[in-house]
Amino acid sequence: MSTSLRTRLSSLRYAASALTLLLAGCVSGPDHVPPEMPLPAKFEEGSSKSNGNVVTAEWWTAYRDKKLDGLVAHGLSENLDVLQALESINSASANVTVAGAGGLPSLSLDASHTVSGEKGRLRSTVGTTNTSGGEASLSWLLDVFGQYRRSKESAIASLGAAYATADNAKLTFLKDLVESYIDARYYQERIALSQANLKSRQQTYELTQLQLKAGAASRLDVVQAEGLVQSTKADIPGLEQSFTESAHHIATLLGMPAASLTDELRKNTGQPVFRGDIRAGIPADLIRNRPDIRKAERELAAAVADIGAAQAQLYPSISLSGSISPSWVRSSGASGASLTSWSFGPTLNLPIFDGGKLRANVDIEKSDARTQYLAWKAAVLNGVEEVENALSAVRHDTQTLEPLRRQVQTAQESLALSTTSYKDGASSLLDVLDAQRSVSDAQESLAATVQQVAKDYVDLYVAIGAGYLEPEHATSKQTAKPG
Repeated sequence: MSTSLRTRLSSLRYAASALTLLLAGCVSGPDHVPPEMPLPAKFEEGSSKSNGNVVTAEWWTAYRDKKLDGLVAHGLSENLDVLQALESINSASANVTVAGAGGLPSLSLDASHTVSGEKGRLRSTVGTTNTSGGEASLSWLLDVFGQYRRSKESAIASLGAAYATADNAKLTFLKDLVESYIDARYYQERIALSQANLKSRQQTYELTQLQLKAGAASRLDVVQAEGLVQSTKADIPGLEQSFTESAHHIATLLGMPAASLTDELRKNTGQPVFRGDIRAGIPADLIRNRPDIRKAERELAAAVADIGAAQAQLYPSISLSGSISPSWVRSSGASGASLTSWSFGPTLNLPIFDGGKLRANVDIEKSDARTQYLAWKAAVLNGVEEVENALSAVRHDTQTLEPLRRQVQTAQESLALSTTSYKDGASSLLDVLDAQRSVSDAQESLAATVQQVAKDYVDLYVAIGAGYLEPEHATSKQTAKPG
């Protein structure tokens, strides 16, 4: 390369560097500011104490069910929805590189070698010609108004939204898995109650047959007793089917074939009962802990950055490009010769008339940003509502447990008294059958309420955004305190 060429290239390089430094702070569009909205100091039925960071709180351990703990640990790494959401992070990460690449210099190298010649009576040359050549091309679009910086900023915000989406998928999985497990144990409890009631009603039916033979009962009594036996038998298949469906769904959530867990789950461990405290925190905690709110905030940040990228297209753009093409040619019977050509210079692109397209793009991005802000507000308010409802459900449903337990006891006592009275001939069979129905209804109501209260705690801890991150790298593990 000649001294003159090196001097020119050096001057242009320094000029480009100076221009870049001069305009480094010139970035189009608004900067993202984390949104805020007024929130109450506490939930209506909560305390004014903040929860802090609860994303690693293993709240499901408060059910004290080792089987459930094992299912959660396995499912967090195997659930297909979670794995899909995690995979989307890789795509979003690659988009960050793509978005920032436009503002960086681009260099490409090409090389070629050809052999040419002529044949025939009309040929003008004899022998062959060997031509070797190459080209180095450099181009750099100066990001004067921050188009690519804003695009990269948007991509980074979208990457944050992808992480939040994966966290939300984990939280959704936890809710689905724990509630399905609670349902499976509920149906097992109902099956056990139905089988116990069937045994009691079968005994009553047999007693009535004996009473009929002794002349102390009518045929109507026998038919009524048998009808209650048959209705109880008819309930059990439906309950077994519901249990099977819950077991199949749990297996699917774990990324396993549907029937792979059924036999293992048939080992009944009783209905899960939450033995932890209520840790709702304050509404402000939700903005930090709930992944759906963080996702909405990151999507808002991306939309704001897109405004700047769109506005930058309204302004002139400057690109620097250059190329060096050395070549070497050698013909048969002649010495070789070389030739080097080069070019370097800036290009200015100034949008003048585009029918309003570029300004319309800015308006579109502004509208998208306003939409994302409203979506963020909606996510916050929805989170507050879910926590409020879960707190109310926990408190009110829990209050019904003790009366229902007492109702079961009184119904069982009434059944024992009416059965004894019927054997002594002091009361009718109808009293016994009514008492049996009362026992069955009370037991079913208690089992359903135990199921609902267990689900209420799931709703509460999912609503506050707890437990979707593994505490491997946490400085302190936060778990639901035993009560």
